[in-house]
Amino acid sequence: MTSDAQIKSNMDAMYRWTRHVYDASRKYYLLGRDKLIAQLDAKDGENICEVGCGTARNLIKMARMYPKANFYGLDASDEMLKTAQKSVDKTELDIPLKQSFSQNFEPQTLYGLDKPLDKIVFSYALSIIPPWKESIDHALELLPSGGEMHIVDFGGMEGHPMWFRKLIFWWLAMFHVYYKPEILEHLEFLKAGGKGSMHVRTLYKGYTYIAVFKKT
Repeated sequence: MTSDAQIKSNMDAMYRWTRHVYDASRKYYLLGRDKLIAQLDAKDGENICEVGCGTARNLIKMARMYPKANFYGLDASDEMLKTAQKSVDKTELDIPLKQSFSQNFEPQTLYGLDKPLDKIVFSYALSIIPPWKESIDHALELLPSGGEMHIVDFGGMEGHPMWFRKLIFWWLAMFHVYYKPEILEHLEFLKAGGKGSMHVRTLYKGYTYIAVFKKT
């Protein structure tokens, strides 16, 4: 398994320069993020963390849509967090941002919380995180009964021509991003094991999906 130090080094190297144009370029192919935010249904006082928060684009939108919930950001890359912090500083919002790792972060320690996270968001993060399975399992451990994981990520694009699918998957691989059908397979495994319930919605002819896993 890739070490935390190596993950951080890889992410910092990847985003040292691309973070400056990340939002402008990603809006054309990271589809479904706003739909996830719209259906998040954050309640007053809930603690919600986006894992792999990137530039804080999603966090800022979530905090403005649900002003009475508490939002927190986590990313492995210090380089990306520089951009995220600048984005948050331009707003009136209070969104703590911390460097840590999706598979072992401790929200109470990082953010000084007095109660668990109610929701954890993965927006196009699991397709780039090497320990994706450990990250899902850790998120489930952190959540209380009734807590939710909200995931948006690349689908199998079954509704698109084969040439388009191959082109997109090839292009994503250049940035170490991969379509991982095993993510939904693992969530189904957890559901079958009585760990929770799940609802999956595919969008744009399978280009992306939104999954909500609610812990038992």
